[in-house]
Amino acid sequence: MSRRCSITGKGVMSGNNVSHAHNKTRRRFLPNLQRSSLLSDALGQSVKLRISTSTIRTIEKNGGLDAYLLGTSNRHLTLEGQRLKKRIQRASATAS
Repeated sequence: MSRRCSITGKGVMSGNNVSHAHNKTRRRFLPNLQRSSLLSDALGQSVKLRISTSTIRTIEKNGGLDAYLLGTSNRHLTLEGQRLKKRIQRASATAS
Protein backbone atom coordinates (compact mmCIF):
# COMPACT_ATOMS: atom_id res chain seq x y z
CA MET A 1 0.00 0.00 0.00
CA SER A 2 1.51 3.31 -1.03
CA ARG A 3 1.95 6.22 1.32
CA ARG A 4 -0.19 8.59 -0.72
CA CYS A 5 -3.39 10.51 0.06
CA SER A 6 -6.23 9.01 -1.96
CA ILE A 7 -7.82 12.39 -2.76
CA THR A 8 -5.05 14.99 -3.04
CA GLY A 9 -2.13 12.72 -3.92
CA LYS A 10 0.10 14.11 -1.18
CA GLY A 11 3.00 11.68 -0.80
CA VAL A 12 6.44 11.09 0.66
CA MET A 13 8.94 13.96 0.44
CA SER A 14 12.68 13.78 0.97
CA GLY A 15 15.13 16.14 2.58
CA ASN A 16 18.12 16.30 4.88
CA ASN A 17 18.80 15.72 8.55
CA VAL A 18 21.18 18.53 9.47
CA SER A 19 23.34 18.02 12.55
CA HIS A 20 24.86 20.68 14.77
CA ALA A 21 28.12 20.21 12.83
CA HIS A 22 26.11 20.80 9.64
CA ASN A 23 26.49 17.22 8.40
CA LYS A 24 23.68 16.32 6.04
CA THR A 25 22.12 12.86 5.71
CA ARG A 26 19.07 12.04 3.61
CA ARG A 27 15.72 11.41 5.27
CA ARG A 28 12.06 10.97 4.32
CA PHE A 29 9.12 13.07 5.40
CA LEU A 30 6.05 10.80 5.56
CA PRO A 31 2.53 12.24 5.24
CA ASN A 32 0.21 11.82 8.21
CA LEU A 33 -2.28 9.39 6.62
CA GLN A 34 -5.41 8.28 8.44
CA ARG A 35 -8.17 5.86 7.55
CA SER A 36 -11.29 8.02 7.59
CA SER A 37 -14.94 7.40 6.87
CA LEU A 38 -16.57 10.52 5.41
CA LEU A 39 -20.29 10.97 4.83
CA SER A 40 -21.40 11.92 1.33
CA ASP A 41 -24.77 13.66 1.28
CA ALA A 42 -25.36 13.10 -2.45
CA LEU A 43 -24.56 9.38 -2.29
CA GLY A 44 -26.35 8.90 1.02
CA GLN A 45 -23.57 6.71 2.41
CA SER A 46 -20.17 6.96 4.03
CA VAL A 47 -17.01 6.55 1.98
CA LYS A 48 -13.87 4.99 3.50
CA LEU A 49 -10.67 6.70 2.39
CA ARG A 50 -7.01 6.83 3.39
CA ILE A 51 -6.35 10.56 3.45
CA SER A 52 -3.93 12.99 5.06
CA THR A 53 -4.92 15.02 8.09
CA SER A 54 -4.47 18.27 6.16
CA THR A 55 -7.00 16.98 3.62
CA ILE A 56 -9.45 16.13 6.43
CA ARG A 57 -9.14 19.69 7.75
CA THR A 58 -9.67 21.16 4.27
CA ILE A 59 -12.76 18.99 3.71
CA GLU A 60 -14.25 20.13 7.02
CA LYS A 61 -13.46 23.76 6.21
CA ASN A 62 -15.22 23.54 2.84
CA GLY A 63 -18.39 22.06 4.32
CA GLY A 64 -18.06 18.33 3.71
CA LEU A 65 -16.80 15.85 1.15
CA ASP A 66 -19.31 16.75 -1.59
CA ALA A 67 -18.63 20.49 -1.41
CA TYR A 68 -14.87 19.93 -1.39
CA LEU A 69 -14.82 17.61 -4.40
CA LEU A 70 -17.26 19.68 -6.46
CA GLY A 71 -15.30 22.85 -5.74
CA THR A 72 -11.89 21.36 -6.63
CA SER A 73 -10.69 21.05 -10.21
CA ASN A 74 -9.84 17.59 -11.54
CA ARG A 75 -6.17 18.43 -12.01
CA HIS A 76 -5.78 18.75 -8.23
CA LEU A 77 -7.39 15.34 -7.57
CA THR A 78 -6.11 11.79 -7.93
CA LEU A 79 -7.89 9.26 -10.14
CA GLU A 80 -9.76 7.91 -7.13
CA GLY A 81 -10.82 11.45 -6.20
CA GLN A 82 -11.99 12.11 -9.76
CA ARG A 83 -14.04 8.89 -9.81
CA LEU A 84 -15.66 9.80 -6.49
CA LYS A 85 -16.40 13.31 -7.78
CA LYS A 86 -18.05 11.88 -10.89
CA ARG A 87 -20.21 9.54 -8.74
CA ILE A 88 -21.30 12.50 -6.62
CA GLN A 89 -22.12 14.60 -9.69
CA ARG A 90 -24.24 11.79 -11.17
CA ALA A 91 -26.06 11.22 -7.88
CA SER A 92 -26.80 14.92 -7.38
CA ALA A 93 -27.99 15.26 -11.01
CA THR A 94 -30.49 12.38 -10.65
CA ALA A 95 -31.72 13.75 -7.29
CA SER A 96 -32.49 17.17 -8.80
